Amino acid sequence: MKAAILRRATKVSERPLEIAEVERPRLRAGEVLLRVKACGVCRTDLHIVEGELPLQRRPVIPGHQIVGEVLEGATAELPIGTRVGVSWLGGVDGTCASCLRGSENLCDLPVFTGYTVDGGYAEYASARADFVFPLPSGLQDTQAAPLLCAGIIGFRSLRVAGVEPGERVGLFGFGASAHLAIAVLRAWKCEVYVSTRGESHRKLAEVLGADWVGGEREKPPVELDRAVTFAPSGDVVVAALGSLRKGGVVAINAIHLDRIPEFDYDKLLWGERQIRSVANMTRQDGRDFLQIAARIELKPKVTLFSLKHANEALAAVKNDAIDGAAVIVQ
Repeated sequence: MKAAILRRATKVSERPLEIAEVERPRLRAGEVLLRVKACGVCRTDLHIVEGELPLQRRPVIPGHQIVGEVLEGATAELPIGTRVGVSWLGGVDGTCASCLRGSENLCDLPVFTGYTVDGGYAEYASARADFVFPLPSGLQDTQAAPLLCAGIIGFRSLRVAGVEPGERVGLFGFGASAHLAIAVLRAWKCEVYVSTRGESHRKLAEVLGADWVGGEREKPPVELDRAVTFAPSGDVVVAALGSLRKGGVVAINAIHLDRIPEFDYDKLLWGERQIRSVANMTRQDGRDFLQIAARIELKPKVTLFSLKHANEALAAVKNDAIDGAAVIVQ
């Protein structure tokens, strides 16, 4: 099969992915083989490819927003031909303290798709059958792909921030994840305030119904109940914190953060304001989000790239050259 392979971490500008012929995945007990129909490109892929997250497997096939069709390993719940999605969290041990208290996203021995096991920048992929999601029929393959990480993690970020219907919520950064989260917030009748760089991103936020849109250094005109940061920048976290009311919460939607600069505790954090990190997702997050996405007919804005142009897809995401999400198709 054809696949985009990462042998060593390096800058995207150096075209780190090699398009090559490799052996099809061999199934282990409890796994299904999928014919990959689409795979979303995530900023976490960038962190892996460029070495900000140290490689756990070498070589590795990246990609963890996989839409595929079951070819082998079928079960009663997943017959041959079932269309399913695969996300970042590809498996847990089920026995550690975190798993036993219902926090599988914090598992001590997790499996991560496209990081600790091969992912979906390929013609075929394998996945644990108990960690795939049957997909709603109303979503096209390319629309479903970005929902499987950007969408689910964005949804979890709203949960971690404690968003309640009707609240004022700030989105700091407006890429693949934020442009899906805003649809959920609108369905919850929230007021949405977006601070982001890039004129095209600001225009997209306006089109998708933001109540206010400003540049990355502009402060929303009202105090926020909740905020979610999507950029891997500590400066953005501080900016979001400075926009909160007393008792408000900032959720950091980033697996990698450059740093958090020194800030004034009395002015920014005091008053029971909180900063919380978002770590992975649970299967229940995925199920709940996909149900909501189907109900509100969520259709992400996508730009398509062929598998042979996987390097270009990564570069487009890194350089904010597209609005919405990048998706690799065969």
